[in-house]
Amino acid sequence: MPPPQMDRRRKATSIEQLVAAKEIIICCGSGGVGKTTSAAAAAAMAAANHGGKVLVLTVDPAKRLANALGLEGFGNVEKPVPADAFKAAGVEPRGELWAAMLDTKQSWDDLVLRHAPDEATAYKILENPLYQNVSGRFVQSHEYIAMERLFDLHSGGRYDLIVVDTPPTRNAIDFLRAPERMADFFSSRLLRWLTVPARSRVMNFATRPFYQVADRILGSQFLEDIAEFFLLFQTMYPGFVERANAVTHLLHDRRTTFVVVTTLESAPLREAEFFVDALREDDLHIGAMVLNKVLPAYLLDPAAARIAEKLGSDAPKIAAAMPREVGDPPAIARVLKEIGESFLNFAVVAKRESEQRAELARAPDVVATVPYFETDVYDLAGLLRLGATFWG
Repeated sequence: MPPPQMDRRRKATSIEQLVAAKEIIICCGSGGVGKTTSAAAAAAMAAANHGGKVLVLTVDPAKRLANALGLEGFGNVEKPVPADAFKAAGVEPRGELWAAMLDTKQSWDDLVLRHAPDEATAYKILENPLYQNVSGRFVQSHEYIAMERLFDLHSGGRYDLIVVDTPPTRNAIDFLRAPERMADFFSSRLLRWLTVPARSRVMNFATRPFYQVADRILGSQFLEDIAEFFLLFQTMYPGFVERANAVTHLLHDRRTTFVVVTTLESAPLREAEFFVDALREDDLHIGAMVLNKVLPAYLLDPAAARIAEKLGSDAPKIAAAMPREVGDPPAIARVLKEIGESFLNFAVVAKRESEQRAELARAPDVVATVPYFETDVYDLAGLLRLGATFWG
């Protein structure tokens, strides 16, 4: 049985408590900060410890997640993580872990079949030569279809928890605002202009200059093909707008939260702060910030710093007292001094990281840290080890 959910009026005090209280967790961050791995680790920990059916959905084009979970043929259809993967990690999970990666074209095809007024119109759109090109490029189509897919998965009710791995930060802003932009597109002046030739041969004064220029550049037949395509596409307007509004509502729902993943390097940290500001501006819940590759806490120990100082200042004396078989005393002294100075230099960086963590703690409910790992995470056991560092 999953643990009791916390009172939604109180802030979570850990990632575990946050996960227990939510149905959708959207992980965001810039590229290269461990966002995909953190999302998969949180989902794996939830399946292992809380039970239920957990899905991790990646909309990042990178396919690192499949490798970590031991999945083959990873795509739009959700797949269960093999029981052998948990067994190899020495874990008996209380629940199930599933995974999927967004297939943009397949998801668009499904959406057209769902929203078109009838089957004939749907197949006219799907068979239109402009469909593949246009659907892949306009109005942040990848980001919009990702939100549609998330909405479908959540409303289907098959999963107790969905963890979403988004594209890198600035694209993730498009991910959040794509439903609104799609609705705006369907009511835009541009769409009305594009569909004029299919509606009527008579163009008004406002649109005539646009078509005169476009006709010289593109040709009248191409314009008519575009107009026919978008006229067919516009028949889906009611369904698109209704779903766009539903998706926007889901993002603001109390069951949804956002986790921002970053390192404390200057560029990723600026991206994280940018995204936190965007979440606040959109009045979305910031559940946690995960700080990856953080230096260990023992670097902040005053007693350890005193030992490092003594190691540097007393290096010749310590070297002279060591057995001769260890090495030449001057060489030993140089090594000891270097070790002491290196520790103190790292301690300075660790102190700065500590101050940054305190500053960042003002925004989310939870600030969790992940230390440097000596090896890359390449399997489920590695994901669970990583997840254990920020779970409690």
